[in-house]
Amino acid sequence: MKGVVPTLDVEAKLFADGYRWIGSLDEVGTGSAVGPCHCAIVVIGPDASEFPPRLRDSKLLSAPARQSLVPEIESWVHEYAIGSASANEIDQLGLTAALGVAGRRALAQLRVTPSVVLLDGQRDWLSVARTNLMDVSSKSVEVPPVVTMVKADRYCASVAAASVLAKVHRDALLVELSTRYPGYGWEHNKGYVTASHRQAIGRLGLTPEHRQSWNLLA
Repeated sequence: MKGVVPTLDVEAKLFADGYRWIGSLDEVGTGSAVGPCHCAIVVIGPDASEFPPRLRDSKLLSAPARQSLVPEIESWVHEYAIGSASANEIDQLGLTAALGVAGRRALAQLRVTPSVVLLDGQRDWLSVARTNLMDVSSKSVEVPPVVTMVKADRYCASVAAASVLAKVHRDALLVELSTRYPGYGWEHNKGYVTASHRQAIGRLGLTPEHRQSWNLLA
């Protein structure tokens, strides 16, 4: 799987179907017990040039490789944005609904409205969330048609670009949070429940950044 090189084949088909702007979206932080979940969206048009040759799904890249790709991605895409939903919102709304909030917050920041959203995964949680939640901070964003694709972050270059931006953004946040709440090792485990993280919770208790609904003290 490490040899998988993304292409623009899916994006080219969407352009051929008449869509003018593609907004490719990926999420990060859903499996972590700490901090927000994030959604990054990148927008490309049919005139998008060749994508950065080292671009891959963020999970297939080292941290330094992801970081070095950020300026190349920013230069390649027409624009991008990152939205988030806090740990408290995840507790209050549930993870799927909170992802919808984060995705709409990303959409709200864009200057260009995508004609279609290419979403990694099997389930369209973005447009479903629109009908179930009223979120003032998302500015009542109208969600475009959504196309889902399993493993789009591996096979679609634009979604891979979104995955890198989301991962770099969230990792930087967890490093910053680790300085405010030392002892949990978030700079290394990024909030995932490793054995050492669970031991730290037992010693130090939960912080406001922990997702309280996740029964972490059990």
